[in-house]
Amino acid sequence: MKAIMVVGTTSHAGKSFLTTGLCRILARKGWRVTPFKGQNMALNAYVTSTGGEIGYAQAVQAWAAGVSPRVEMNPILLKPQGNMTSQVIIKGKSTGTVSAADYYEKYFDLGWEIVQESLYRLSLEFDLVVCEGAGSPAEINLKHRDLTNMRVAKHLNATTILVVDIERGGSFAHVVGTLELLDPSERSLIKGIVINKFRGDKELLKSGIEWLEEYTKIPVLGVIPWYDHMLPAEDSLDLLDRKVFQANKDLNIGIIHLPRISNFTDFDPLEAESSISTRYIGLNDSLGHPDAVIIPGSKTTIRDLLALKESGLGDQLKEYASAGGSILGICGGFQMLGNRIIDPEGLEGEQGEFNGLGLLPISTILSGNKISRQRQVFSNFPQAGLPVDGYEIHQGRSRLSQKAREGQQEVHHIFDDPGLGIVNESQSVWGCYLHGIFDNGPWRRSWLNHLRKQRGMTSLATGIPNYRDQREANINALADTIDKNLNLKAIFADQYY
Repeated sequence: MKAIMVVGTTSHAGKSFLTTGLCRILARKGWRVTPFKGQNMALNAYVTSTGGEIGYAQAVQAWAAGVSPRVEMNPILLKPQGNMTSQVIIKGKSTGTVSAADYYEKYFDLGWEIVQESLYRLSLEFDLVVCEGAGSPAEINLKHRDLTNMRVAKHLNATTILVVDIERGGSFAHVVGTLELLDPSERSLIKGIVINKFRGDKELLKSGIEWLEEYTKIPVLGVIPWYDHMLPAEDSLDLLDRKVFQANKDLNIGIIHLPRISNFTDFDPLEAESSISTRYIGLNDSLGHPDAVIIPGSKTTIRDLLALKESGLGDQLKEYASAGGSILGICGGFQMLGNRIIDPEGLEGEQGEFNGLGLLPISTILSGNKISRQRQVFSNFPQAGLPVDGYEIHQGRSRLSQKAREGQQEVHHIFDDPGLGIVNESQSVWGCYLHGIFDNGPWRRSWLNHLRKQRGMTSLATGIPNYRDQREANINALADTIDKNLNLKAIFADQYY
């Protein structure tokens, strides 16, 4: 199997961005292409058709390649949960929680076997793999236990591209320093350099590029301009730029930026709505008066619940709800809206019983039997009969309170599966386990119209495509931008390009 590797000088340099674009460009040219990331550390996860968890970025890259996501594309997923521990997902399934030190002692040899096995299985079906690295390939304290960067590149003898984020400054030093810290056998695989996120006149870079090519003897394939590609971010660094509502929007929706926020890719479809402005609200921020508030998923629900309360934002949310404000909780956020969360085994590190925000009549018990599966259901609210696709990733099981079960406290089931979510009688507090719910265009618009009606606004059209269509357009635009600004023929020649 022919192989291309994308590594970066730093985290957030544009590896996922470039890998996604290359998958689409090469798939257009007729290659049977697959993405691959041997080990990913991320809290944005996707569930494959077989119920396996992988990094969401690899799912997007699979869609860019025109294929279905599968666990071999990201065989090892680490989901940080604080205190230097992570949940370890091997071939899509959770194997427990370990510390960083124990992980590399117990899992490195096994991990490398799994990486090689996954690449072999992919080679039976695909003829080209585009691999994404992690962080930097030149972390000298980590190279000996690398499962993602140059060890994979050397194993595949991959044509390797080094991408640098010029927005951060010091990009030429980042490139030179990275190359200097690579072993000769690793450096020999670097066939091209990409400068990413440039703002301004490219001519101003000309002398610097000429010097870099002369010094490194490696061609600069091109300069990608700063580009709002509207593809999911892999980590929460991107959220730091989303702290203010945009002016002149119909609705403002606040999203609570929990310390261990997960699956914030759920909200990309909202950000793509032209009439909506979203803002991430930190624990030290004032809630303000948004038109709706969303409490997202969390890798450690109890710790984030406690942090929410200690900051005072929990009380602000309860006051907001009492005043008639609209709140939606997804997964861990759904659990926080309930009366209690019970962790009898200390799975999240906090053994015991904890009071929730008390806005929905449920109690949740955390158990070691994790649920991860795709779902296809029909909605009951806010509009009945809409088909809704999504996926579950959670360890808690939630149950209605006795009063709610006996009809003394009225709630409605949002979907035809009653275990997936509820809304209170006034339809102001919503909670569900379904990730990807806003990907469903008609349901998303129906929920937004519920908010608009409360504010005397006209309704938006609900007969619209699902977000996957918009994501396809975004991937195509990204591929076009990369193809336009990079001289890929300089390293691929006719072999790939």
